[in-house]
Amino acid sequence: MKASNFDKKFNKGEDITEYLDLSRATKPGHEQKRVNVDFPVWMIHGLDREARRLGVPRQSLIKIWIAERLQGL
Repeated sequence: MKASNFDKKFNKGEDITEYLDLSRATKPGHEQKRVNVDFPVWMIHGLDREARRLGVPRQSLIKIWIAERLQGL
């Protein structure tokens, strides 16, 4: 499909997803980067208790809490 036809479909609000290769799509700024953080044992125990209570993995809990804090900046 020519770009001009693609643009016309998009501008009309038509569904263009069949023309896209979404297998390598990413959200800008949402790439993953691994970091290592050392926590005292008492914090790990507290994180684990709260993660169990909420039914989520420890890592997810940490990400949620940090994201909530950073949204206020």
